[in-house]
Amino acid sequence: MDGVPGGPRRGPILSGVKTFDDLYAELKHKADTRPEGSGTVAQLDAGVHAIGKKIVEEAAEVWMAAEYEGEDAAALEISQLLYHVQVMMVARGISLEDVYRKL
Repeated sequence: MDGVPGGPRRGPILSGVKTFDDLYAELKHKADTRPEGSGTVAQLDAGVHAIGKKIVEEAAEVWMAAEYEGEDAAALEISQLLYHVQVMMVARGISLEDVYRKL
């Protein structure tokens, strides 16, 4: 979202850090190449119902970390929630552009 007033910008702070777009590309690649032992592939094979349950679990963990733990714990849980949301996107064939159009 570079160029959006008040939005995140790539710069020294995000240099070398995986972005939302980077994560999606990585997950899509794993779905396409299906590397052996991949947790992402295992989740995709488990299906939408199992992925959905994981999203609900991670959302609760975000809430608990934000409520009772520090920012670092909350950030970790949020990163895990975003990962599982993107696994769902890949499972359902929803692109980043599909989501961005809804923002």
